[in-house]
Amino acid sequence: YTLRSVDLFSVYSSEKMAGVFSYESSEIDWCEDNYKYSEHVVEYFNTMSSFFFFIISPIMLYLLHPYAKERNLAIHMVWTMMIFVGLFSAYFHMTLSFVGQMLDELSILWVLALGYAVWFPRRLFPSFIKERSTFSSLVLVVTVITTVSSFVKPTANAYVLNCFGLHMLYVLAVEMRCCTDRKALRLAKVSVALWVLAISCWISDRFGCSFWQRLNFCYLHGIWHILIVTAVAYGSTLIAYLDANYEIPYSLPGLQYWPCDKWAVGLPHIVLKGTTKTQKRC
Repeated sequence: YTLRSVDLFSVYSSEKMAGVFSYESSEIDWCEDNYKYSEHVVEYFNTMSSFFFFIISPIMLYLLHPYAKERNLAIHMVWTMMIFVGLFSAYFHMTLSFVGQMLDELSILWVLALGYAVWFPRRLFPSFIKERSTFSSLVLVVTVITTVSSFVKPTANAYVLNCFGLHMLYVLAVEMRCCTDRKALRLAKVSVALWVLAISCWISDRFGCSFWQRLNFCYLHGIWHILIVTAVAYGSTLIAYLDANYEIPYSLPGLQYWPCDKWAVGLPHIVLKGTTKTQKRC
């Protein structure tokens, strides 16, 4: 009887494990028609648009290397994790599996956590925190708790992540109040505009699907992917620029655009015009 119970439990556990990996096991289904272009890919355009993360992320890793080398190499982890965001996003939309959903959402959560840990302004730390290492430890604890909690109500995860994004937008607005640098102000405006466009696409796809289906245009979530990775490139560069002015002002940081600074569009990055030197960092 005992062996039979163990066998039944083992079979049940195996089936349950297989279930969370199976196609369409997630409660979330975006507006794009399923299996429209491939019998192996549930949401084709949403999957393909996730590959923009693989294009933007390595370029940003390269462009921000001089700043990261002088400031803190841990900054590279942000864009390294963004590659995983693209990977997990593609897997999620390809399968619409529960595991894909959780990997997609949790990778975004950890990117946000890394951003808080390396860039959150020291002057805005809670009064009981004096060192960045202590603040980073607090961020780690909160992120672990949020990670565990995300399995309780998975459908709420995306809204929680957007709340974190709103908070970062608020912090950026606070930081920009005293800024007079024209390039930085322009970068801030473009960053916010891209974020607003991206979140509008996300909301419209989520709650206005029937309208877009009538127009036979169900690709707003894929457009969200393209806009949000671009918004992160602009926004994180702006945050990094403000951070460089606070933490390594001797390097005389400046803003430029790749591939040509004179072009109206491009990927922003930081150039260090001053002589770098070894200095104790927070």
